[in-house]
Amino acid sequence: MWRLAFLCVISALSVSWARPRLAPLSHEMVNFINKANTTWKAGHNFRDVDYSYVKRLCGTLLKGPKLPVMVQYADDVKLPTNFDPREQWPNCPTLKEIRDQGSCGSCWAFGAAEAISDRICIHSNAKVSVEISAQDLLTCCDSCGMGCNGGYPSAAWDFWNSEGLVSGGLYNSHVGCRPYTIEPCEHHVNGSRPPCSGEGGDTPNCDMACEPGYSPSYKQDKHFGKTSYSIPSNQNDIMKELFKNGPVEGAFTVYEDFLLYKSGVYQHVSGSALGGHAIKILGWGEENGVPYWLAANSWNTDWGDNGYFKILRGQDHCGIESEMVAGIPM
Repeated sequence: MWRLAFLCVISALSVSWARPRLAPLSHEMVNFINKANTTWKAGHNFRDVDYSYVKRLCGTLLKGPKLPVMVQYADDVKLPTNFDPREQWPNCPTLKEIRDQGSCGSCWAFGAAEAISDRICIHSNAKVSVEISAQDLLTCCDSCGMGCNGGYPSAAWDFWNSEGLVSGGLYNSHVGCRPYTIEPCEHHVNGSRPPCSGEGGDTPNCDMACEPGYSPSYKQDKHFGKTSYSIPSNQNDIMKELFKNGPVEGAFTVYEDFLLYKSGVYQHVSGSALGGHAIKILGWGEENGVPYWLAANSWNTDWGDNGYFKILRGQDHCGIESEMVAGIPM
């Protein structure tokens, strides 16, 4: 089933004045956001950035096949005001990991691989801890889309069920069967890594073999899902899913101001839409009375709040509640 995936709903808390056209990533945009006294703070990042890589990072395609809508929790769940799975399941280390997609529109693969890793640990009561390979998903799932040029989160979870995914850690980590091979880079911030580039970001090959020295074999290293599904867009259903089963993959429309996020609860203030972006949604809470979803980005720890961000909850802001998918491990 195909439909338009994203409709950015302006929240009741959004700024009500006319939004001037500001240069993306500029000091003027940072100052405009911070003077607006909204629910989040922007930071001074690069003034001049190659827009080919900015748009490339937003690699979630906005139309795609949908998984069946399901609920996988008990109806009598009592939900807390704040929920952070890193505290709920402290023995699952992947919950605390921030990855880096590099100069590749592989966010759709990262959001899935990260949430799947967490769920394998959670559903095994921390007996199995594995970093699922974003590389394996990015390069070998032909039905998922166009690799580094964008993909469908729902297809990624379906691929986990049907074909399985091997292990694989961060770039140059030599962790698991197929670690990520695209070099980390700085996403809109000035740091120790090389700046991201929109050039030369071809999708790596699907190599159905583990890196030298790793055992078991590629086929034996596969981890499978039992079922995958879309989550209802009702915030209570989403919260129950997170509370019972762990993080999910979400997707939303990215606007230019999101690139400047530093802290607080993000909501769109300024700038044009860049495209769809997939992330891992961990939990929820309230900050100064403003409800939020807690999410992990895949632009390394220099971006945002040590790689994390909060986004307005309960109003389907930028489509954040319309495109959540998840699954249960085998």
